[in-house]
Amino acid sequence: MSLSSHVEELKKKHQNLSVKVEEAQRAPGSNDLEIASLKKQKLKLKEEIERLSISA
Repeated sequence: MSLSSHVEELKKKHQNLSVKVEEAQRAPGSNDLEIASLKKQKLKLKEEIERLSISA
């Protein structure tokens, strides 16, 4: 897998997590721990994308 395709895959995962976070925040009785976990995953992906983009 090339670096650019890997970064694109990470971006897709980041976008999917964004959608999940939004849905969880809108859902009545949503679990705050689950939302926090999703946000942490998003942040890790964002940091990885930035790290790979800089080194490319």
